[in-house]
Amino acid sequence: MVSPKIFLLRSWTRLNDFFGKGLVISVGAIMLICLAIALTAFLFLNTAAPRVLTITTGPTGSSFQRTAERYQKILERDGVTLKIIPSDGSAENLRRLVDPKQGVDIGFVLGGAAGEMEYPQLHSLGAVNYQPLTVFYRGEKRELLSQFAGRRINIGPAGSGTHDLALALLKLNGIVLGSETPIDETDFDDPSGALADGRIDVIFLMGDSTDRRVIRKLMRDGGVRLFSFTQADAYVRRLHTLNKLHLPRGSLDIGNDMPPEDVYLVGPTVQLVARESLHPALSDLLLEAAREVHGRPGLYRKQGEFPAAREGEFRMSPDATRYYATGKTFLYRTFPFWVATLIARVLALLVPIVLLLLPALKFAPMIYRWRVESRIYRWYQVLLDLEREALKPEVDAARREELLRQLDHIEAAVNRIVIPASFGDMFYGLRGHIGFVRRNLNEGIPSP
Repeated sequence: MVSPKIFLLRSWTRLNDFFGKGLVISVGAIMLICLAIALTAFLFLNTAAPRVLTITTGPTGSSFQRTAERYQKILERDGVTLKIIPSDGSAENLRRLVDPKQGVDIGFVLGGAAGEMEYPQLHSLGAVNYQPLTVFYRGEKRELLSQFAGRRINIGPAGSGTHDLALALLKLNGIVLGSETPIDETDFDDPSGALADGRIDVIFLMGDSTDRRVIRKLMRDGGVRLFSFTQADAYVRRLHTLNKLHLPRGSLDIGNDMPPEDVYLVGPTVQLVARESLHPALSDLLLEAAREVHGRPGLYRKQGEFPAAREGEFRMSPDATRYYATGKTFLYRTFPFWVATLIARVLALLVPIVLLLLPALKFAPMIYRWRVESRIYRWYQVLLDLEREALKPEVDAARREELLRQLDHIEAAVNRIVIPASFGDMFYGLRGHIGFVRRNLNEGIPSP
């Protein structure tokens, strides 16, 4: 009967014979194990770019929503679905972005909307456009906002970007809520009508209300003027989120010479803000879409001016910074989006494994030698145990016969070991020691 210890050693020897017939096979086994680990990780780790994005925009029918719809069509080319959620403006967009339960990935935010708050979980993908602030008024020409003191001024509803910026500008001119100057917060559907019938004297407008068609309509209505920020440079210095914008003479209507002189406006940029968890591949796709939509010249922007890597209230995304510096990565320039994503997943898993495997392979010869030597040395422990058993005083002839049979099993197992020629001296030394123990058992003479 074979003892359990000898049986386990014989089984282990067979496994070693299978996996350790040479250095090449040992190295191959290591690589196969690493590959198996990589494939397992590839199957269970989800590192692919998601196929659905959610953007929070602006009021229904606004320019922000129309811009998002253009993004939507562009992203569809690469199989990405863009879900559009209307909002009341930048303030609500920020609330949605910072709340993970809202499921929002990106949104449009006006410069200055963050105020004094910090949002470390949000990154900017860059500025995509200007949002000019226009001021229309009735009466004689004015060159300073301070000259509107005492007039009825509409600044839009509380919480809107127009409202907050108008308050900041008026405050710089000594006009605040509760002062002698009546400040109206009504959201007029028809600003020109409110000016024409005398309900208000001055109105601040931003967003879709600054569209050239709206401006032409307001300026055509009798007695309405467009205010030119002659102190635009000073405002930009005081409020760092503002930009100086130039509306050239005749740019709205050359034939009717509208406006009849150069006009200077101020306004923040529109930032495309994303959660920091946004996948790098989707960051590239969004910036490609933004470049297609906003890269053309407009009333206030030059060819190729947007999107732009402008550091503002939000940190620039590292992926966006890389995009502005070098464009799309090699994979996404060379392959279709989803093929490139798949390759990126594989590389993300295999590269670290290869980096670990290369230095590990330097130890392969040492590991191989240890494995071969261990196949020989482990049998010495069995021989020692067997010989100690034979030396016990109570061992009789029957027990000695049992020990000889165990020794036969040991010798048979050792003879099946496959050993490279370079380790032959160790192998034949083991066989010689087995013979030595056998002689002692046969003669019943204790070994010295």
